[in-house]
Amino acid sequence: MDSKVLFTKTPPTKLFFLAAVPGSIGMLASALYQLIDGILVGQILGDTPFAALNFAMPLVIINFALADLVGVGSAVPISIRLGEKNEKEACNLFTCACLLIVGTGILSGAILFFAAPFLIGMMGAEGDLAQMSATYLRVYALCSPLTTIIFAVDNYLRICGQIRTSMILNIFMSLLSGALEFIFLFVFRWGIWAAAFATCLGMMISALLAFYPFFRGKLILKFTRPRFHLDLIKRIVFCGSPNFLNNIAGRVTSILMNVILLRMGGPAAVSVYGILMYADGFIQPLLYGMCDSLQPAVGYNWGAGNRKRVNAIEKRCYGASALLSLSLAAALFFAPGTIAGLFIESADSGLYEMALPALRLFAMTYITRWLSFATQSFMSAVERPAFAAAISLSVAFVFPLLVIVILWPMGLTGLWLNFPCSALLAGVLSVWILLRFRKAGGK
Repeated sequence: MDSKVLFTKTPPTKLFFLAAVPGSIGMLASALYQLIDGILVGQILGDTPFAALNFAMPLVIINFALADLVGVGSAVPISIRLGEKNEKEACNLFTCACLLIVGTGILSGAILFFAAPFLIGMMGAEGDLAQMSATYLRVYALCSPLTTIIFAVDNYLRICGQIRTSMILNIFMSLLSGALEFIFLFVFRWGIWAAAFATCLGMMISALLAFYPFFRGKLILKFTRPRFHLDLIKRIVFCGSPNFLNNIAGRVTSILMNVILLRMGGPAAVSVYGILMYADGFIQPLLYGMCDSLQPAVGYNWGAGNRKRVNAIEKRCYGASALLSLSLAAALFFAPGTIAGLFIESADSGLYEMALPALRLFAMTYITRWLSFATQSFMSAVERPAFAAAISLSVAFVFPLLVIVILWPMGLTGLWLNFPCSALLAGVLSVWILLRFRKAGGK
């Protein structure tokens, strides 16, 4: 369907099902590679490689942060420029963003490759845990120039109305990465480096397929002769900063949590934290995909001055996010054993017993987490990056750090409670931001 017709003419409820549902499925599918990665490493390679993977993962995600800054930061102004009928500048933004992502991938990959042993050691890992963590990270760093663009092209496909194509591509990427990893680990019996390489290979192949329609020049966004200018860079950075801050701050918090957990509960506590992150990695993409998939439509109508339609789209976004979040919270609370059993070989182990209460406490996070998700996405879509950045930085770093200090006397229980307490504070902040935005007349 033509993106202009989809964004401006389709009834809001139908638009939601056409955009948000495939977007959620696609985002979940693109994130499943981490879940599959964790399951295969935990079940085939064992507890120490699983702990190493979780130890390195925050740095792996940091490796994608700069590319995500450019990808998300360019998607919002591209949508708004298209709504303003300025297709020439939209295509220039698209072209410049793609070049910036490849460049940042080279830079961040090189830094992380050479600094991997030092960074892992600074986090407190030693022996086999440190060696495996550094190896896993270095594979991602080497492949960075060709993998980091995969998440940005997903945004560009949705802007062009290729929502179903984006969903299919994300499903393909996860299935391909999972199949390759199973072959590398179970059939060839290769080590943890192969787990990282399988995922990277799946990403690289998927990125090439994703760009094929753009290379053919059949979509509304086309490659042009790039014209870099200061305003373009500023727009990308401002609009992408909330996501970037969320990625960086969230990973810094994860690193801090891993360090504390390693001292309080040893590798077992790090593994339980990893299980919580994998559970989050299933739920969060559904919420993010739902809200993120509606951003192009919100941005397009905001640029066209159609505020009434923006409000109609956002009402559906908030309502569906709340329903989905509460449903998944209930499922996680009442079935923690099912989640833990995916990553732990024996249900009789101490690790399994530690994971069950942690998962139940963690489930409470999603009673309020939907509110900050939807608000951050809305603020980003209407080019209010300061509000969006305030939410993302608070959720990812400020509130978790504050709660760590307050609940320190509770030990590991206090760390598991960090997530629901931070989400509650983020919900309060989101309500305050929405009231300020409304008081200003949405301007």
